[in-house]
Amino acid sequence: MIGRVTQLGLQRASLTHLQGNLAEMADLQHRLTTGKVITKPSDDPAGTVDAMQVRSDQRATAQYTRNAADGDAWLTTVDSALGQTLGDLHRARDLTVRGANAGALGPSSRSAIATELRATADSLLQTANTTYLGRSVFAGTSTQAAFVRGPEGTVTFTGRPGAEVLRRVSDTTEVRVDAAGSEVFGQDVLNADGTLVRDPATGVPAGMSVFTLLGEIANRIEAGDGDIGDSLAALDQRLSAVLAEVGSVGSRHGQVLQAQDALASREVALANRLSAVEDADLAETIVDLQLQEVSYQAALGATSRVLQPSLLDFLR
Repeated sequence: MIGRVTQLGLQRASLTHLQGNLAEMADLQHRLTTGKVITKPSDDPAGTVDAMQVRSDQRATAQYTRNAADGDAWLTTVDSALGQTLGDLHRARDLTVRGANAGALGPSSRSAIATELRATADSLLQTANTTYLGRSVFAGTSTQAAFVRGPEGTVTFTGRPGAEVLRRVSDTTEVRVDAAGSEVFGQDVLNADGTLVRDPATGVPAGMSVFTLLGEIANRIEAGDGDIGDSLAALDQRLSAVLAEVGSVGSRHGQVLQAQDALASREVALANRLSAVEDADLAETIVDLQLQEVSYQAALGATSRVLQPSLLDFLR
């Protein structure tokens, strides 16, 4: 049995379809103006979950990028300080070799060499207290200066041995960005009164920083002591320690630079992935909008021809 089709029924059905066409046009226009397929979770729940995960990965990648940039700056500072240290130590070694020839040098020459050695020690102490953003790069996690000269002329290491400054540059990788000051420059072994601990038989210090070592060499040269082979050997040990740290810093710096390249590539990949999930295809959207406009105009024309009520239509 076919039900009766009334004029009111036709009107409601036509208006419903027209409103549907208008809603589709509005959605396409909104997509075209925003450039996004997803503007609220109900647009695409599964796509929304994917977009949220990508954005979470982007935030993590951005943090790793900041960590890597900070680590790069730390290691650049350390590398520059170690380069300066090597230059000073090579100069100190040359002066020590010259000062060892005490018989050929007069008092004024020995005094000049000793003065330069002490100045070199002061320069090394300044380098050992190099800072980056207010933090000493040779003191570990300590916020104090790495080395402090005491009243007796000895130097105390005030950093935190073994407390490494680390920067996480990926989910699984942490890189050390500081340098061990006590290993690079050595440290004095002191008595309670601040003097060096020495072997009672030989007078050799139990442990000595490079700063104190240069002061000892300067004193011996100034006094005309030409037998300083042991001091020269100790200076060579400090040079070897600095060279070893230079190699370690170079390796870690290379690791950070590789991480920066990987993070830059990951940022691009995540941006492309997010665009694939959220961004609208503008060309396709324009075509769909034009088709929807044609469909809407056709629906309006058909409705205007079908819905032409007269007085008789209302009297039936």
